[in-house]
Amino acid sequence: MEAKIDPTVDAQKLMQGIGERARAASRILALASADQKESALRASAAAIRQAAQNIAAANLADIQRAAKAGSSEAFLDRLRLDAVRIEAMAKGLEAIASLADPVGRVLAQWGRPNGLQIERISVPLGVIGIIYESRPNVTADAGALCLKSGNAAILRPGSDSFETSQAIVNSLHAGLNSTRLPEAAIQLVPINDRAIVGEMLTMTEYIDVIIPRGGKSLTKRVLAESKIPTIQHLDGNCHTYIHESADPQMAKQVLLNAKLRRTGICGATESVLIDGSLVKALLPELLAALIDAGCEVRGDESVCGIDNRAMPAIESDWSTEYLDAVLSIKTVSHVDEAIQHINHYGSHHTDAIIASDRAATEKFLNEVDSAIVMVNASTQFADGGEFGMGGEIGIGTGRLHARGPVGVEQLTTYKYVVRGSGQTRL
Repeated sequence: MEAKIDPTVDAQKLMQGIGERARAASRILALASADQKESALRASAAAIRQAAQNIAAANLADIQRAAKAGSSEAFLDRLRLDAVRIEAMAKGLEAIASLADPVGRVLAQWGRPNGLQIERISVPLGVIGIIYESRPNVTADAGALCLKSGNAAILRPGSDSFETSQAIVNSLHAGLNSTRLPEAAIQLVPINDRAIVGEMLTMTEYIDVIIPRGGKSLTKRVLAESKIPTIQHLDGNCHTYIHESADPQMAKQVLLNAKLRRTGICGATESVLIDGSLVKALLPELLAALIDAGCEVRGDESVCGIDNRAMPAIESDWSTEYLDAVLSIKTVSHVDEAIQHINHYGSHHTDAIIASDRAATEKFLNEVDSAIVMVNASTQFADGGEFGMGGEIGIGTGRLHARGPVGVEQLTTYKYVVRGSGQTRL
């Protein structure tokens, strides 16, 4: 299906219809059994495998358009689906299917002296609007996580991934149909008119939560314009701090993975902090490994003095999410300076320390104000799938309603159930 921008479309009327269908579907999903939701997801995974060639063909069309428009290789990598990634999508759906049903859990229960019995029970959020850019696998993850948690989803992908996203949604619909759940449980906005985003952000009658997943400009627009509560997913200006107690080989191995495994994902390390005592002992080897692997390094005076291939960093480098083979490196005098730098320049996404000193690691974990903090591990593990959550819609970087990987449990809220035996209040 070709991505469309139709200047004659009535965005309000289009989205009202989508919203009405989503609200009706959400009421059905909220009552769906665990077995029904699991079966739908497994059937969707099978449909993705069966439609792999169609998904790949749609993705190729998206890739060709993006390449023709001059998109960077890092952007194209985020957009690209090959056979391995398509199979990973299918496995992701099966992993989500295998999770315990997050709906109907008794979160707490207690009795009152007057005999009232009170329970706090998990329930779906309702209808979730997801606005995202470039990565088509978000379509599968978001649709599946919403379905598992009993929520209807309205998906608004970027124009770059529109054809791929449509092909994926077709497979999700096949899974829904197989279990007689409504197709309107997962709806893809059928046009890419920018007015659609503005309309979604005001649909308080139909959408309960908005989740933006994309660059700074998208997130800022959503936060500025949305009349609907949002789960923030800000940029991933992730740090790796190499403490003076770090094992040199571990530091090198972890850093190369954290930066270069996939440079275009939000969990990629964008800035490195390294203790000044390691400038001569470890930094030359790290710089050589990074630069020889094709990574552009921008550093402070100490870094540039070690390897003349490093470029001088400017102030904006410390707060930039490159999403490319570019890395900023700064020397610090101690763990306190590293923590101060991260809390000032970071995006509160994911930050890691490489160290063997327990006092330093505990201080880092306690004082770095980020959704995910790590010790001796690559920041690229910042992923709901890697956390055993089956998948994620995004990494929440705010404090409400969810923080860190947003999986099925984070897509529920709760209500109180009170059982009495005729009590009246004085």
